[in-house]
Amino acid sequence: MAKVVIYTVDYCPYCNKAKKLLKEKCIEFEDHDITANETEGRKQLGEMLGIEGRVSVPQIIINGKHIGGYTDLKALDESGKLDELFNSPTN
Repeated sequence: MAKVVIYTVDYCPYCNKAKKLLKEKCIEFEDHDITANETEGRKQLGEMLGIEGRVSVPQIIINGKHIGGYTDLKALDESGKLDELFNSPTN
């Protein structure tokens, strides 16, 4: 099974849309809500992902590969590639 990690803040509509899409597809994910310490969380997330400047959320990682945010996740879904990630024999 593919491992999905998502970094979110609780007031973000795109974070909620990403989690909703994953839930609708019955994809389990690990949610790291950085709301409580958002400034430091965004800084650490940027360092981890190699992103300079302000880091937006959500940030989604599938099987250790950074795929981006909600619009990237939605594009993967619409192209059928998201299903491929979860239906490949190696997962």
